[in-house]
Amino acid sequence: MEWGFVIGLFGLCLCVLLCGIGSAIGLSKTGQAAAGVLSEEPKKYSKLLVLVVLPATQGIYGFVFAIVASSSCTLNIDISTGLNLLIASLPLAITGFLTPIFQGSSAVSCINAVAKKESLSGRLILFPAMIETYAILSLVISLLLLP
Repeated sequence: MEWGFVIGLFGLCLCVLLCGIGSAIGLSKTGQAAAGVLSEEPKKYSKLLVLVVLPATQGIYGFVFAIVASSSCTLNIDISTGLNLLIASLPLAITGFLTPIFQGSSAVSCINAVAKKESLSGRLILFPAMIETYAILSLVISLLLLP
């Protein structure tokens, strides 16, 4: 086994793990907020569902990136290719960790607003969705950086 493979695999694993951890933290925030609202007003479930699950997408992006990039990570790659894989993983790993946490905080505020005024739910999704833009951009950058 070559060191290039180990380095490349480390980058892919780091990306999946950080994106997953960030998504779990964001989902924890939104799930707790929605549970509080739904305990008093269960009819608002459909209005809150999208706001709750938005932070999960970054975990999916990390997984998809690792699947796509794994074709470049073979047992016989050299160290420079392994480093390229690691570097290509970093944009998504970093933003995939941070954006769902911030997105979760934004979505919690929107969930609390929907609790007060249900008619705002369609308009409020824009705020946490804008944070999603940076996760998508980092996915594109990471894919473009693949060796």
